[in-house]
Amino acid sequence: MKRTIISAFFMFMITVCTTTVLTAQESPRSRESFNQGWKFVKYFYSSDETVTKDKEPQDLQLPSVNDNSWRSLDLPHDWAIEGPFSDTLENNTGLLPWKGIGWYRKHFTISDNDKGKRIYVDFDGAMANAKVWLNGSYVGEWPYGYTSFRLDLTPYIITGKENIIAVRLDTKNWDSRWYPGAGLYRNVWLVKTSQLHISNNGVFCSTPEIKKERGMLSVQAEVESHLNEPMPVSVKALVYKLNDKFEPSTPVAESVIDSATIEGMKSHYFRFDIPVKDPVLWDIANPELYSVAVIVMQGKTITDRYETNFGFRTINFTAHNGFLLNGRRVPINGVCNHHDLGALGAAFNTCAATRQLEILKEMGCNAIRTSHNPPAPELVDLCDKMGFLIMVEAFDCWRIGKKPKDYNLIFNAWHEEDLKAMVRRDRNHPSVFMWSIGNEVPDQVHPYLATALNAIVKSEDNTRPVTSACDHGNSGTDGFQKTLDIFGINYNLQNYQRFFALKDNENLPFYSSESASTVSSRGEYFFPIVQGDLDNNLPGKGIFQITSYDVAYPAWASTPDQQWTMLDKFPAAMGEFVWTGFDYIGEPTPYYGDLTGLKPGSREYKETAKMLENEGVKEVPSRSSYFGIMDLAGFKKDRFFLYQSRWRPELPMAHILPHWNWPERKGLVTPVYVYTSGDEAELFLNGKSLGRKKKGEFEYRLKWNDVVYQPGELKVIAYKNGVKWAEDVMRTTEKASRLSVSADRPAVNADGIDLVFITVRIEDENKLLVPRTSNQLNFSIEGPGRIVATDNGDATSHESFQAKSKKAYNGLCLVIVAAKQGATGSFTVKADSKGLKAAAVKVDISN
Repeated sequence: MKRTIISAFFMFMITVCTTTVLTAQESPRSRESFNQGWKFVKYFYSSDETVTKDKEPQDLQLPSVNDNSWRSLDLPHDWAIEGPFSDTLENNTGLLPWKGIGWYRKHFTISDNDKGKRIYVDFDGAMANAKVWLNGSYVGEWPYGYTSFRLDLTPYIITGKENIIAVRLDTKNWDSRWYPGAGLYRNVWLVKTSQLHISNNGVFCSTPEIKKERGMLSVQAEVESHLNEPMPVSVKALVYKLNDKFEPSTPVAESVIDSATIEGMKSHYFRFDIPVKDPVLWDIANPELYSVAVIVMQGKTITDRYETNFGFRTINFTAHNGFLLNGRRVPINGVCNHHDLGALGAAFNTCAATRQLEILKEMGCNAIRTSHNPPAPELVDLCDKMGFLIMVEAFDCWRIGKKPKDYNLIFNAWHEEDLKAMVRRDRNHPSVFMWSIGNEVPDQVHPYLATALNAIVKSEDNTRPVTSACDHGNSGTDGFQKTLDIFGINYNLQNYQRFFALKDNENLPFYSSESASTVSSRGEYFFPIVQGDLDNNLPGKGIFQITSYDVAYPAWASTPDQQWTMLDKFPAAMGEFVWTGFDYIGEPTPYYGDLTGLKPGSREYKETAKMLENEGVKEVPSRSSYFGIMDLAGFKKDRFFLYQSRWRPELPMAHILPHWNWPERKGLVTPVYVYTSGDEAELFLNGKSLGRKKKGEFEYRLKWNDVVYQPGELKVIAYKNGVKWAEDVMRTTEKASRLSVSADRPAVNADGIDLVFITVRIEDENKLLVPRTSNQLNFSIEGPGRIVATDNGDATSHESFQAKSKKAYNGLCLVIVAAKQGATGSFTVKADSKGLKAAAVKVDISN
């Protein structure tokens, strides 16, 4: 469809309360969930690419195929998360069977009332190499599993009769450095419009002028016509302020454009510049949102109404004063996250993502980097509503791949489509403040590629800067940095001085796009402590865990303290994105796996060989990462409190580590660390002072390295500016005797999708968490609920994520539950274990 552009200024007025509001029901546009009632079958492949299940039949897209025996399910669906784990598969992708061919089919009916409409299917993501048929006719494809895309079903739809959509996904011909999941793992939507409507993601909002008394909203709307004849139309925009429930009320501004003619089978852009009185700014502390409804009318008939949220806010990236949000300097306290949701796998769930963001917000995090791909759209919505900045990232490679079947194989054909789709979908979100075109791409030696990708982004959104996460030590000084609006460096602390010393960089903003990569296992502590030497911090003896003293990191990485030292030495830097907020499935550095597939002589080969030799094993059980500040179940590691002490300096807090259950270490030196937002602290053991320590320059934690273990009570009193600030206590517990069960919220919706996260603790008689416990726990439900998944945060566990019995890991376990669809009343989640007092929690069902 050929596109032209109409740009004009018009007379605008601020509406009063008597303005007539056009409701969504008056529009022929509808957007319906297409998640329910799918059929599914899979064909797995082993590592040598021989079929381990029956050979994939031909022509499964045809309506005549009998799919009665296929599995019935609802989306989102990750076909690999059910496992089983297998040591024959790659540790770096979680030891899970994600490679293979998957087919999805759905039978559905389009009413005769929809005859004459455009019918589209929107996929928020399909992993991977998606091909789609409707009623046996080929509709289209999209290979990149992270991109949201639309396909037009209109030519193949039969109204009043059954239709069959078939989707083939192929992860056999897709590689990943982490667990990508597999299948229709995000939401799918059925969209119906008239023949004259706003194009897909065709409304672009920007706020070029913001003053206290007035903000200017600029709206560009693309209207496409599927009619053969020219058609005069009227286009109107209504602006709403959303309330605390993110709902609109009456319009606060309105604009009208008259009698523009759209040529047959063409597309036009319309521009609106709308003054909004007394705009309320979107901010991370107060995420205030607006919405705009663009209404297309043919005479007095509404042919489309398209709504999108936006916010008024200013962003300014400076080379000397960091990042400014609404004129105020805001340090980027960010984390990188992969897209899986732990035990739920890659299947997106809004409630699970909300829980992650709530934990991050408690820590003081204010920014997310979507490593290393476009996220689910609901995550961006949540960042808007919860007050997070988000850096949306496109690719992990360009023309040079990192794996044999990487994105580089489709880069030339698809990079522009993928990049434009990413930007068009997310460009109205006030939380989105940077676009990243790549992560550690080997093409950092080819600046022209970055220049071209930057231009593609700017063709869809020229209001935000373009960046890339660079890892080459010279990328900040060899000219590559000039292709970017903002320079991001991964690690490379030794090169900060070089970047800031170069005159060419004096006006180029700088930040750490990936920092620290400290590794640890929740609740594990090994002795002696060796700062920074990863090999000597590994316990060996077949124990595939890492100390939680937060001193271990791979060769390229650092502790949080070392990263903060550089940020404090170079205060012009805007901040950091820590690798990572949460542990994720796959990439269990330093326990990569065996030597299969590794290039002899490579760094990874040498490190893996040494690790296997040290451990005295040939197989490695680790199936998830150790990088997270939280573990895979979302439980806080000690590092949570170290980052909280830095990122929330106004919060009185103190945290002692390690736990104090060390009967085998009586009389032995057992170092004690304290993480606090105070500037000094005094440590007591059984009431006796072990000394008062004060943080020095570039010192971010307090250490008592000579504490001799005695059972009893550790207590710390922290001070700030000489005044008592916070305290913490760590006690030696009694023998485990009971379980406790708590829910993260009291009620759950009966839609079958909403989730409650249940924490199960092993406690002593004083209700203290008993560390180093791994009792087998059993879970059950009374009433109309179901167990969706379980986890314990142990990166070496091969127990199924769907198991209703699981070992605790260092005293904790997670049970994820949902109400049965349409249920009422309540249900009770129970936990029991041999020799321990059982516990239960009631969950109400809301409708």
